[in-house]
Amino acid sequence: MKRRDFIALLGGATGGWPFVARAQQPGKLPVIGYLGTATTSTQGPWVAALVQRLRELGWIEGQTVAIDYRWAEGRPERFAEIAAEFVRLKVDVIVTVGGAVPAAKQATSVIPIVFAAASDPVGSGLVARLERPGGNITGLSIQAPDLAGKRLELLHEVVQDLRRLAILVNVDYSAAVQEMGEAQAAAAKLGLEVTTLEIRRAEDIAPAFETLKGRAEALYVTADPLLNTYRIRIITLANIARLPMISAFQEIVESGGLMSYGPDNRDLFRRAGDYVDKILRGAKPGELPVEQPTKFDLAINLTTAKALGLTIPQTLLATADEVIE
Repeated sequence: MKRRDFIALLGGATGGWPFVARAQQPGKLPVIGYLGTATTSTQGPWVAALVQRLRELGWIEGQTVAIDYRWAEGRPERFAEIAAEFVRLKVDVIVTVGGAVPAAKQATSVIPIVFAAASDPVGSGLVARLERPGGNITGLSIQAPDLAGKRLELLHEVVQDLRRLAILVNVDYSAAVQEMGEAQAAAAKLGLEVTTLEIRRAEDIAPAFETLKGRAEALYVTADPLLNTYRIRIITLANIARLPMISAFQEIVESGGLMSYGPDNRDLFRRAGDYVDKILRGAKPGELPVEQPTKFDLAINLTTAKALGLTIPQTLLATADEVIE
């Protein structure tokens, strides 16, 4: 399904978003609480995939299930507040992603939690084991730290004379910090000098770029809801500074970034619908194994490459899953 189709589906499925479904059938339908870490514009296509899969499984919004949407709009301090609200509302299951998962887990040990994407659920302490997570939480892993080395190899193929690398990271997100460590280790093996741009909020992004002043020749962006929410700002600053960039999120490439390598978030959200279905039918989340991605997509923006004066090797173009021209 194309991106525009997802957006159309989301608009049709949610109509008077975010409260229409609950208003139609108060107290009669099972309720899903969706804790969005970003905004409807950044996560809308992902949520549309979730809604579509639920529909296929018989959970039609406003008819057989209600969905309460809350959006943190890239503000991590909102995660705990929204999670606590869902606990007060006694929703039947909470669906969330990334940095909001720990807040949801802290808010309740009773309400089932499904994470549609988490960077490293075992390493970050979200679950005990992938095969049997235990407790009230399960979902899908994107294994972001494990792919850091591969991303740098791909970036190095494009920027062959790369010597100095900048890594952008939200240091308040533990999974991103872990990914940064893996990226630093991979950079050391490639003989790269690394500058770390540490941020905690959106207002830190522009000043972080100002500190570079020619100290980097490329940019690695860690997987983080805050950075994805403000991806346009990051892409603009990176392209102005003529920094080829790579990240986990294909949406960054669609918005003008150079490259991405990672699982398809829309597919992960679709698969999260299967978890929600099983839980609403009585399955215990702690007994549902956490899934790991089996396919990783390479996306390349040729328009950005041309603007940066880069030539993408034909070997990469031949293996790319999406090429934007």
